[in-house]
Amino acid sequence: MNPVLLVGAGGTLGALARHLVSVAFPGDRGDTLAVNVAGSFALGALTVGVADPGVLALFGTGFCGAFTTFSSFTFETVRLYERGDRREAAGNATVHLVGALVAVAVGGAVAAAI
Repeated sequence: MNPVLLVGAGGTLGALARHLVSVAFPGDRGDTLAVNVAGSFALGALTVGVADPGVLALFGTGFCGAFTTFSSFTFETVRLYERGDRREAAGNATVHLVGALVAVAVGGAVAAAI
């Protein structure tokens, strides 16, 4: 199948899933952290456990790309900084980045073990 269509289909599903998470976890920034860590875990598992380029286009680039929201994380961090909450901004950035990197590594390790 055409990779553009696969990425588009996965992106549609990822965006819808992202919206559902934001509805399930209304509030400050918890939904953003949840999708970034979960999406990073999934991407780590996919890149280690899947060799099919079509599956990677659909789920890796498409779904995970639309599901995760690092632009929202960046916006939230900048807003905290601009409000004068410098430590909270630094903490938000640290938790997101470390959480995502750990999630990618754990996802890859889980896929390798299966």
